[in-house]
Amino acid sequence: MIRILKDRFSMYNNFEIIKQDVLKVDLNNLIKENDFKNTKIVANLPYYITTPIIMKLLEEKLNITSITVMIQKEVADRLTSTPGDKKSGAITYAVYYYATSEEILTVPNTSFIPEPEVESEVIKLTLRKEQPVKVKDEKKFFDLIKVAFMQRRKTLLNAVSNSNIGISKEKIEQVLQELGIDNKVRGEALTIEQFADIVERI
Repeated sequence: MIRILKDRFSMYNNFEIIKQDVLKVDLNNLIKENDFKNTKIVANLPYYITTPIIMKLLEEKLNITSITVMIQKEVADRLTSTPGDKKSGAITYAVYYYATSEEILTVPNTSFIPEPEVESEVIKLTLRKEQPVKVKDEKKFFDLIKVAFMQRRKTLLNAVSNSNIGISKEKIEQVLQELGIDNKVRGEALTIEQFADIVERI
């Protein structure tokens, strides 16, 4: 494919192929070195590493304006749902924190040869200029969300007490009481604002 693409675009001086692993390449440096403006990422992502790629693009806080990707429809539904919805997962909160999202187009499995078993979806993430909640400790914020969804059938209280994120069950119980939240609440029922409030009080 690289040979074919180089041949096809040989007359253009604004086209460059970089053969590297996207999870290892320093994208920040690449954007700075080339002095890219209004950078947009467009890709058909490998479905088995969709989440690590999306998280790398968001967490590295690249100087980009949007990410438009084709991914498995089931994953797309999770990425574009609203925190607290029944389809939401830990990644929903991360995407919502960094970007606004929209579903662009459903791609049926009949569009591919050979046909996969799953449908696909093109989604667009537009990077936010300002986050919807303010947290001093982003790591603790996302650690708490991950723990809540790793054991989503458990209450937040039990999920935290079975984890090693350094927050005691007693502390969470106290904070939930202060915020007027039922201590039997599951993480999936909490809004991003409530997670932010919990972490800030901790």
